[in-house]
Amino acid sequence: MGRIILLLLSVLSAGFSGAQTPIETGRYLATAADCVACHTSSNGRPFVGGRPFHTPFGILYSTNITPDKKTGIGHYTLQDFAASMRRGVGLHGNLYPAMPYTSYYRITDDDIAALYAYFMQLPAVEYVAPKNDLLFPANLRFGLKAWNLAFFDRQPVSEIAGKSPEWQRGNYLVNALGHCGECHTPRNFAFALKRDESLAGNVLEGWDAVDIRPQALQRQGWDRASLRELFRSGASEPGAAFGEMFRVVKHSLSHLSDSDLDAMITYLLDGNETAAEASGDVGGNPGSAADNYPEGRGDFVAYCAACHGREGTGTTIAFAPAMDRNAGVRGENPYNTIAVILRGLPAQRMSRTNARAGMPGFASELSDARVAGLVNFMRTAWGDPGGEVTEDQVAKIREDLRKHGFIGEKK
Repeated sequence: MGRIILLLLSVLSAGFSGAQTPIETGRYLATAADCVACHTSSNGRPFVGGRPFHTPFGILYSTNITPDKKTGIGHYTLQDFAASMRRGVGLHGNLYPAMPYTSYYRITDDDIAALYAYFMQLPAVEYVAPKNDLLFPANLRFGLKAWNLAFFDRQPVSEIAGKSPEWQRGNYLVNALGHCGECHTPRNFAFALKRDESLAGNVLEGWDAVDIRPQALQRQGWDRASLRELFRSGASEPGAAFGEMFRVVKHSLSHLSDSDLDAMITYLLDGNETAAEASGDVGGNPGSAADNYPEGRGDFVAYCAACHGREGTGTTIAFAPAMDRNAGVRGENPYNTIAVILRGLPAQRMSRTNARAGMPGFASELSDARVAGLVNFMRTAWGDPGGEVTEDQVAKIREDLRKHGFIGEKK
């Protein structure tokens, strides 16, 4: 174990060699861990908390992690900080696993100390987040002790024989600091991670946090160059980041060093460096399989073609990306394609010079049957369908989005 930790630390220091003090190191690590995205409410001050998280058990609010002694973590010692990060135990009781201590427990001692040094020198802000609104018995914190005993799997990030130092570094960034599995891994009835399905995808806040295992990324059309562009700018030819992933790119991934981004990509692709070719059958060609969905093609022309082109070639990545190279269309799970059609996408701004146009939703205009036909046409024309989308599938996704307030009532 000691050799493993030394290896990780040596690779870690190479990831941000410009950092010279524990505070500078901690600032970088807090960025890699994406702390600001969760602990900052909409238009709020960084790290003061108050952002709501919608769970199957109700609404949780993130807490104040500035060093304010009354409402933040100003009274925390290094040992207290480590306990909250690694075991989910704060000074006021057990933390809910929306705080990703189920991944952070893998963070090394030196990195915990650097994070502590950084947070303790932030400006102290007095702020109390709204009270959690959770169903019984989830609102009883003492039950979290039993949850930890039953579901908290403390397997360490370990060295994998035959893998390069870059891959090992990527493993640490993805599975510890970056805690990617907290969104991209399915959860069980108790909202615990299904470790045997790590990174296999999970529906979260009305979007599918997609399968990011190597073969799935290859199927979706991702390669090293396109992933690097996505992580740097938020958009690439195969697709754009939206929902929570947009926040991850804006606040975390886009600020990492080139070596760390490459390490993450090396781990995620795991040798699947070449994107798979889409096996679509473009509608309009004689005998095309996509022409089995004539109403779907008609709706694509009516609702989508003005921006995405009649043949799915798109305009620009920032305005309307191509459908014939789109990862969502090519993915095995059609959830996001259906959800985008129903709820649309907001305009997004990474910086003054990097912004993307929004897209309206069509939940009130297209029935479940027509959405299914549209998605089947797109996936057959430009993707790799792997199974026909049914009206019932669309209805279930529509109801899920409606129930959580992401779309209005169906007309």
